[in-house]
Amino acid sequence: MSSCVQPLHQRILANRIAWVLRVSARAARCKGGLLVALSLVALAEASAQVYVGTNTSGGGVVLSNFQTQETPDLLVSAPVETTPRPSSNAQAEPRSVTRTSARADRWREVIDAVATSVDISPKLVHAVISAESNYDPKAVSPKGAIGLMQLLPATARRFGVKDPFVVRDNVYAGASYLKWLMGYFRGDLELVLAAYNAGEHAVVKAGHKVPMYPETQTYVRRIMANLRASDALPL
Repeated sequence: MSSCVQPLHQRILANRIAWVLRVSARAARCKGGLLVALSLVALAEASAQVYVGTNTSGGGVVLSNFQTQETPDLLVSAPVETTPRPSSNAQAEPRSVTRTSARADRWREVIDAVATSVDISPKLVHAVISAESNYDPKAVSPKGAIGLMQLLPATARRFGVKDPFVVRDNVYAGASYLKWLMGYFRGDLELVLAAYNAGEHAVVKAGHKVPMYPETQTYVRRIMANLRASDALPL
């Protein structure tokens, strides 16, 4: 169908507007006719219904978006056209999950092997990597954290890693740090995660509790939820 053909309800609306203009012009001349037309357009945009009547005192045309004694006749009943707003996650989420799954599969063998060699749960290492870098080995944070496990240069040096962009070395240092934290905080996983995010000194300073940093609080909740959802607990 040609795009220049008006839908039926639009043609009906146009005809009725023209009728009101004619009536209003007779009743209130040009200025009154223009006012009525503008009123009709405003009502038609705001409502699916417009009622019309005649002002008994002045003979003018009266419009309303609801029926009254003064406006008894239905003039316009046009469908309100709305365009549904697509969900922001409708397409993006599946693509994101696919990318994450592909990255995880790419590095799964390396991660599992390193975690086993360090004697720490591969599921925990995967959960931390997912939260830290989303399996991007080239990720660099504004604070200078690098690679899959987002190693700070000091942490890399602490565990003997010279180039944290080397995936195996990056995972080794991160997994080794998690293993050390598990011993230091006696297996308290929430404190381990908090320390991995904020540093062990921050956890100690907070009284061996998760520090009240919004980022750290969210980080711990997110990874714990991930581990519970994958039935990885207890480790």
